[in-house]
Amino acid sequence: MKSEIKQLFKLEFPWQTQDPFLFCVYHLDYYPKGNGELGPSDSLEGRNLGNDFEIKDGYRMYHGTTIPGFPAHPHRGFETITVVNKGFCDHSDSLGAAGRFGEGDVQWMTAGSGVQHSEMFPLIHTDNVNTLELFQIWLNLPSKSKFVAPHFKMLWHEDIPILKLEQSTVKIITGSFKTEKALEPAPDSWASETVNDVAIWNIKIDVNGTITLPKSNKGTTRTLYFYEGDTIEVLGESISPNHGFEVKATEETIITAFGKEACILVLQGKPINEPVAKYGPFVMNTDEELQNAMDEFRTTQFGGWPWRHPDQVHEINKGRFAKYTDGTIVEK
Repeated sequence: MKSEIKQLFKLEFPWQTQDPFLFCVYHLDYYPKGNGELGPSDSLEGRNLGNDFEIKDGYRMYHGTTIPGFPAHPHRGFETITVVNKGFCDHSDSLGAAGRFGEGDVQWMTAGSGVQHSEMFPLIHTDNVNTLELFQIWLNLPSKSKFVAPHFKMLWHEDIPILKLEQSTVKIITGSFKTEKALEPAPDSWASETVNDVAIWNIKIDVNGTITLPKSNKGTTRTLYFYEGDTIEVLGESISPNHGFEVKATEETIITAFGKEACILVLQGKPINEPVAKYGPFVMNTDEELQNAMDEFRTTQFGGWPWRHPDQVHEINKGRFAKYTDGTIVEK
């Protein structure tokens, strides 16, 4: 039987995902020059500050009021994988960990038993625009790992494997592509067991170029997100940007780009196949576990918030860095 695209869907906020992934959002904001205090130099008048998700003048403030981003909020029961292609993200959390990462870096955070964190987008450049492009991917944890200790890990862009093929490049965030393997994921992740076949690839295909996605294992789901370009052709179908689709992971898939360079995110993995009970920032297996998570957060605040501000940011002149819970600091 001829292979074909299983389903084609419009990329809306958030993007449609498959088990073991829970959620994927794509942020592309064209922020203006910074005001010297990491916020936009533009007037914020007329915005629904605190809940600004409508693009106005090319950007959104999200839940930020003076600096764009997501002030302190809790998570339990899953992982966030934040891929910053352009711009920067300032991380702070209830465990005392912190960091500034961007321009190709990836942050991998296992929420596990519970953590608060903030994700702010500092507008560092005061003499130029501050473009932000990032993906945030939520990867579920199996029931055996829902209550593991929270973990914070940085994958610096200098270390992430980028496979340069004749007509394309593949940034291997996790998993492997042909013989090239990614850095180690967080230790308690579903991705940490190779049998689960989890892969995240960010692919760029040259104009009129092609790439062949290799075969994977039976039972693995593979979803592609065409987020930038003109047209691609896949399995005899012509696809325009801002569309996602599922293909058979057990068969090779040839993709050809026309008109412009094509940018595609690929999420694949074996399903966890467990019940999912979710409410906002909590993802558990049962409604009772959800209620317990909410009750515990109200009581403990998952350790409280050790920072001065809920929308904590770092000094404007600070470079890329990570501060871990044991006090270790890595600067780039």
